[in-house]
Amino acid sequence: MKHYIDPGRARPSINFIDNIVYSHSHDLAGQPLELKLSIMLQNGNSEMKLAAGKDDTQRNIERKPAILWIPGGGYRGVDKNLMVAEVVYLVEAGFVVASMYYRGSHQAHFPAQLIDVKTAIRFLRANADRYEIDPDRIGVMGRSAGGHLSALAAMNIDGYDSQEWAGVSSNVQAAYDLFGPVDMVAMIDKEAHDVQQPGYRWDKLEDTHPGALLGGDPNTMRERARESSVEYYISSNMAPILIMHGDADPLVPLAVSERFYQQLCAVGLDDRADLYVLKNGGHGTPEFFQDTTKKIALEFFCNRLNHTDITSK
Repeated sequence: MKHYIDPGRARPSINFIDNIVYSHSHDLAGQPLELKLSIMLQNGNSEMKLAAGKDDTQRNIERKPAILWIPGGGYRGVDKNLMVAEVVYLVEAGFVVASMYYRGSHQAHFPAQLIDVKTAIRFLRANADRYEIDPDRIGVMGRSAGGHLSALAAMNIDGYDSQEWAGVSSNVQAAYDLFGPVDMVAMIDKEAHDVQQPGYRWDKLEDTHPGALLGGDPNTMRERARESSVEYYISSNMAPILIMHGDADPLVPLAVSERFYQQLCAVGLDDRADLYVLKNGGHGTPEFFQDTTKKIALEFFCNRLNHTDITSK
């Protein structure tokens, strides 16, 4: 049966641009590394541009707020696009969403990972024209290790910028921390206890996720963990932050995020911080990407990045 319909053109097409090199770096052995990210945005029909030399519609190009997705994976290094489908809802709402690879703990020790995140932010700002980004409205979000790095990026601290994209700010205007191990001192203490227990997945502190991240002498890890613990960077420079954590997380205790939130409130930053505790939420379990939690995240970024959800128009 033949049908004739008029679906209209209200929803712009989404394009996915992969393997964009944002940094030239090195691993622990001094070998060169190309660090890459991907970008999703609504900017017309790229296939039609290639085939016909023109787009499917005339567009008024508007600068969009951008959000950098920072993956988790225990700092071990994961596919930058592994969970990118879970953030398409932000692209549908009119954000540019980038997803990055940063050096895993087998390639570099902290603070290399924070340097990579800040380099990716500067890349997006430096290339704002190319990707239709508003350089004054950039946020970050990430899960687990990526949540930790997002929270660190939210502190807007100096001293962790590489020479790449020199002169461009790595500050962000909003951050979303999904169950990040933001207190690395507490995480080292937890792992130091757990490795003593029979049947634990690791036998040595230096083999654990935080131990591999820090590297070096395990006897000094607790002291050195302060540099990667967010609480030591809290100041009025902090961007607004959304924190989400499950009450049944077996890897990163809920107390880590609760203490972080309490520290923010104690210094008068409660107007810039929101903590949501998810009932029965584990470590990255499906509760974090339900309609309810996506709505909270979307409203947070819309409010903090001064954006109107285009799906609500």
